[in-house]
Amino acid sequence: MTQYEEIKEGEKGAWISIAAYLVLSSVKLIIGYIFLSGALVADGYNNLTDIIASIAVLIGLKISQKPPDDDHPYGHFRAETIAAMVASFIMATVGIQVLIGAIRSMFKGEYHTPNILTAWVAIGAAIVMVAVYMYNNRLANKINNQALKAAAKDNLSDALVSIGAAVGIFGAQLNMPWLDPVAALIVGIIICKTAWDIFTTSTHALTDGIDEKVLKKLHTTVSNTKGVCEITDLKARVHGNNVLVEVSVQVDHELSLIESHTICDEIERRLFKKHNILNVNVHVEPLEQ
Repeated sequence: MTQYEEIKEGEKGAWISIAAYLVLSSVKLIIGYIFLSGALVADGYNNLTDIIASIAVLIGLKISQKPPDDDHPYGHFRAETIAAMVASFIMATVGIQVLIGAIRSMFKGEYHTPNILTAWVAIGAAIVMVAVYMYNNRLANKINNQALKAAAKDNLSDALVSIGAAVGIFGAQLNMPWLDPVAALIVGIIICKTAWDIFTTSTHALTDGIDEKVLKKLHTTVSNTKGVCEITDLKARVHGNNVLVEVSVQVDHELSLIESHTICDEIERRLFKKHNILNVNVHVEPLEQ
């Protein structure tokens, strides 16, 4: 399966997430408002932000399938990262609104005991999201798609948010109505935390940041390649779901051009085999005497 075919396959997970969030957010908001559960309403808004995030991932996947052109010689894979960053701003806005609503309710002392039905809705939603998480996580591992892996983790966090909302509602049933707005407050914090995580990850990738541990592993793989005497430079950056590597190595100055080229091929082969890296630019220099 080619890289573009893998991206196409990843769209299935995004569509399933969107469908699930559309249904669950509608049910949660309607039931939450009718039966006075701030926690369930907050959970419903959380799912609304997830719809936007899933659509952003889907748009990013669509754009990233475009082949390289004159303006984008490396392809359009970073469109997915940009879409995720935009989604993080939208999620943060909704999260702050949920926090403001919950805090106002707590300061005004407007505590309502929600109908027990709202708790069962939250539990049912958690079960659905666990199923969506299992599907997306399995698909993401199959095609090695980082965006879908992140979406799967978001699915799992949504299941946990729904469980938290259910706990708050059940607590309100036990003469602790303040637990419902507290649960809504916690949901708002989780939304903002998720938005922050997506934003930091996206900006790190867009500014060509990469984990130092990854660089060390790449350095070890190249240095252990037969014929490599010294690594003079090694750079790497994230490009969508790919890692682009540029490495300069020194080899025996008595080697022929063909022998030096063979070492380059071996470096590329090892980086693909050990780290699944497809784009490697190797520069060979003679070892300084």
